Order: sequence, then C-alpha cells, then structure tokens
Amino acid sequence: MRAPRALMAILHLVDRFEARGIYVPGEDNKTISPWRDFGWLIAGFLVAVALFVLLFAFAS
Repeated sequence: MRAPRALMAILHLVDRFEARGIYVPGEDNKTISPWRDFGWLIAGFLVAVALFVLLFAFAS
C-alpha cells in the first residue's frame, strides 16, 4: 500500500533533515546546528502549524 502524497512529503522533509547529520552524544566538538539537532521537532512544528491553518480554513 502506498503512503498518501502528503505523508510522503513529510517523510521527505524529515529525511532531508537527517541527511544533514544527527547529534551524537559525547561528540561536543561541533557547534549546535538547529536543523541537524532538532530536525524532527522542526518538521513536527511545521506540520502542526499547517494543520492549524487548515483547521481554520475549513471552519470558515
């Protein structure tokens, strides 16, 4: 079964964040990169904002 197009777009966005690298505990020689360290959180926030906007768009 194929995933819906919207779900695939979200997964592609998360994969882009992960491709940039992930945080490895104990490896403190790198500077903090929000895109690398908080990619899932940022992607989740963007999806939540999109759903919030759609909720009010359908309600009006």
